[in-house]
Amino acid sequence: MRSRSTAPPSAPPRPRILRRVLATAAAAAGVAALLTGPSPSAPAPLRPAAAASGTTTVFYYTKTKNWPSAYLHYAPDGGSWTTAPGTRMESACTDWVKKTVDLGAATGLRAAFTNGSGIWDNNGGGDYALGTGTVTVKDGVVAHSDPCADTGSGSGSGNEATVYYATATTGWTTANIHYAPAGGSWTTAPGAGMEPACAGWWKKTLGIGTATSLRAAFNNGNGVWDNNNGTDYTLATGTSTVKDRKVTTGAQNPCAAAEPDTRAPTAPAKVTATATHTSVVVGWDAATDDTGVVKYQVTRTGGTKGTTVTDVTSTVLTDTGLEARTTYTYTVKAADAAGNTSSASAPATVTTGERAPEPAGGTPLGTDPRKDPIYFVLTARFYDGDSSNNRGGSQHVKSGNAAGDDPMFRGDFKGLVEKLDYIKALGFSAVWITPVVLNRSDYDYHGYHGYDFYKVDPRLESAGASYQDLINAAHAKGMKIYQDVVYNHSSRWGAKGLFTPTVYGVRDSQWSWYYDERDDGFAYDGLTVEPKSGKSYYNGDLWSTAEPTGNTCVNWGKPTGGRSAEGYTVYNCQWPSPTSGMFPKQYYHQCWIGNWEGEDSRSCWLHEDLADFDTESTAVQNYLVGAYDKYIDMGVDGFRLDTAVHIPRVTWNRRFLPAIQERVTQRFGAGKAANFFVFAEVGAFVNDKWNRGSVNHSAQFYTWKERKEYSADDTRAALEQYDYEEQLGTGNQPVSANAFLNGNTYHAPDHSQASGMNIIDMRMHMNFGDAQNAYSNGKDSDDSVNDATYNVVYVDSHDYGPNKSSTRYSGGTDAWAENMSLMWTFRGIPTLYYGSETEFQKGKQIDCGPTCPLASTGRAYYGDHLAGTVTAADFGRTGSATGAVADTLAQPLVKHLQRLNRIRRAVPALQMGQYSTDGISGGMAFKRRYTDGGTDSFALVTVTGGATYTGIPNGTYTDAVTGDVRTVTNGTLSVAAPGKGNLRVYVLDGPGRIGGDGPYLK
Repeated sequence: MRSRSTAPPSAPPRPRILRRVLATAAAAAGVAALLTGPSPSAPAPLRPAAAASGTTTVFYYTKTKNWPSAYLHYAPDGGSWTTAPGTRMESACTDWVKKTVDLGAATGLRAAFTNGSGIWDNNGGGDYALGTGTVTVKDGVVAHSDPCADTGSGSGSGNEATVYYATATTGWTTANIHYAPAGGSWTTAPGAGMEPACAGWWKKTLGIGTATSLRAAFNNGNGVWDNNNGTDYTLATGTSTVKDRKVTTGAQNPCAAAEPDTRAPTAPAKVTATATHTSVVVGWDAATDDTGVVKYQVTRTGGTKGTTVTDVTSTVLTDTGLEARTTYTYTVKAADAAGNTSSASAPATVTTGERAPEPAGGTPLGTDPRKDPIYFVLTARFYDGDSSNNRGGSQHVKSGNAAGDDPMFRGDFKGLVEKLDYIKALGFSAVWITPVVLNRSDYDYHGYHGYDFYKVDPRLESAGASYQDLINAAHAKGMKIYQDVVYNHSSRWGAKGLFTPTVYGVRDSQWSWYYDERDDGFAYDGLTVEPKSGKSYYNGDLWSTAEPTGNTCVNWGKPTGGRSAEGYTVYNCQWPSPTSGMFPKQYYHQCWIGNWEGEDSRSCWLHEDLADFDTESTAVQNYLVGAYDKYIDMGVDGFRLDTAVHIPRVTWNRRFLPAIQERVTQRFGAGKAANFFVFAEVGAFVNDKWNRGSVNHSAQFYTWKERKEYSADDTRAALEQYDYEEQLGTGNQPVSANAFLNGNTYHAPDHSQASGMNIIDMRMHMNFGDAQNAYSNGKDSDDSVNDATYNVVYVDSHDYGPNKSSTRYSGGTDAWAENMSLMWTFRGIPTLYYGSETEFQKGKQIDCGPTCPLASTGRAYYGDHLAGTVTAADFGRTGSATGAVADTLAQPLVKHLQRLNRIRRAVPALQMGQYSTDGISGGMAFKRRYTDGGTDSFALVTVTGGATYTGIPNGTYTDAVTGDVRTVTNGTLSVAAPGKGNLRVYVLDGPGRIGGDGPYLK
């Protein structure tokens, strides 16, 4: 569910944390790690402090544009724009021009650049937002250093060190060296600007006087650092190279062998532009170059917004948000690493259409959820349909994802829509997706760190592939969408619209690398790059050096007396904490969990990344109910409830569950509401029936209504309910026969005491290291669940494998086949975690936070296995497939899964039937029946081993696997052992053999 976190230097001591709380990694945790903070020896601000007069010196890079002159057109924040084209910029140094602007009392400016002849660079129509001090704008990237500074340059006297730094891995567009000669002082951060030497290399020659070595760190000018995992680099005189944290002393010039590149790429050919509503897709053939094309510049003219130039690295650009019924012209240039630019392509002209209407709201399919096997995906790791919304976040480099070009936010709704047919071809008719709300944390791709619960995270959406589009596309294929939802906690930065904390970020220069410069005109959405910081993970709105109005945090902004590992001063209220008053008690709980089987587990924080809502607060309840009403209205088919055990059952039963039912009924009617599927993660990671003897912490407990009245006050009622049920104990809990046959007879289930919450079968999950063990444990718990036929059953997930394993299931293909055969025929709803159909990442650690790349974990990107085309002929049947996805669909477990889904779909008893083992011998053998109106489905099942059934109805039974027909006249039927992973399903008056022989079902 989470990503493991390491706390930052300022974090408070933590209580014991369960392994299942795999919480997000804090950026501050990496102060001493690669690319996360300035040198510990040199705690200095990210950029120089603004001059007292309020000036900004703007440097603009001209080589790529090749303009003969450049003008700065600007407006101080709150002031008026200059008269176009603005003020002419003066030459600064090779390829750079500059202009110093007096801002008066303003703290920044908005700007655009032009050649004075009608060609503009206005940041794609959004202008540039620039702060004070020294600012560089290079190819659309805003940074903060003087590219022409001669700080430390070799002067011919004293010792010199020439340093080459490689940026091929980091992808930085500029580099600075922050250094101190041995025995000397550090430069002022961010240090001296390095010059481009050749493709992927930056260079600086430093005069270090009598010193024979220096300590150094590198940064991109926007707060991203490489300080050699907190130890800095030690460099000698002479020539040194630093590449991927390796220092080579006395190195050869890495650019010496490369002759100056003066040849421009060829002009891109076959430029096309096609419009859909007010979006245009521009495509072209790749240009050629002797050293390689590194980017393309797409120039758009037309409309009222003027000329724009957009840089892309692919051969396609999606241009959105254009004006309706407007003609636009596009030309494309190619550029190489040396800055050589081709001539412009031939133009492509296109006229936009009408503005696209919002997609119509969906309607839940409303069928019995037990009919629908579930495929569970981490949306951001499944399939990448739109690379433009990919984001790596603050931990992109530290995690190792950058080295593999594998941003944490990679998959998206567009990719999921494109591969719905793959999921349907497997045979699944429901897709459980991870939370969709806007997240905010440093490693939040999984979705469990909600920040704006009313907004869909734009890192998941694309033009024509919104969340609504996904819901509608799934419904059009007869497939349901189950949305993962979180009621228990928000992100570490609170919940937008309810409460977000203001932390003490920058009292002195030490923390400016972490807290970004405030931009009051910018709203965080996880996707958009904030222009002053150059980050999509900007956090300048979260901190203040002045105590905020209404602050409740004790000793806000005062030193704690402690220091971080780097020697930084640690301040109160600098990091989320439940015990400091930072989070007001009317919205958030005020304690750490001390006992995971105690009452405090329902009313205290799991982790500093997971700010624990006071779910008994009316304001919190209204916020959450209102948020999730939005997604109900969109037509989702159900909710998976995250961390449900950490909210009192009485709060679920009083507030949240009735609110769900009321909204679905209001919008879609009682019939749809009855089948709106709510299933919960009640984390009981033990093998016993009752979680260490605590009924309040056991999964089945949550399937029941309350048995008595409690106080009208929700906080008091939660305590009363906890004490009452604990005192009654496990022996006095309600029991149910809803999952069991009465002999051979199906009976109408009694749901009068059902809470409306169903559960993930944690006990079977914990025991799925062996199918027989899972089966035996599941049966043992079923009488304490209101209706176990609604249990969601899986082997492993994004949290754990069986027996609380931290790795993806690796029991082998035969064992997987056996597990699947049991899940698809026993009571409950079979569920598969993405990729398990190919044993994807088997044995790999499920999650390690940012301490290793996602590609090495159980949450790796699956899209490489899905490349190509696929269409589904029906559920469990492939129509056509090409490329890698065709190979995936040919895997043995996939074939096994497809046939299991077809058999289950054809036999209602396997979907909704009650079961019994009375009169049956055999290891995993049972009978199931479902009766409703004209439907009467009766099946005899045995998995792997042989079985004998006695006392069964006489009649003709046909095996759905082999087609074998048996006529029973004496109430007895015997079945030989089918073999590991195989099964027999003898159906009374059944449909006959379903599908053909496969690797296991035969």
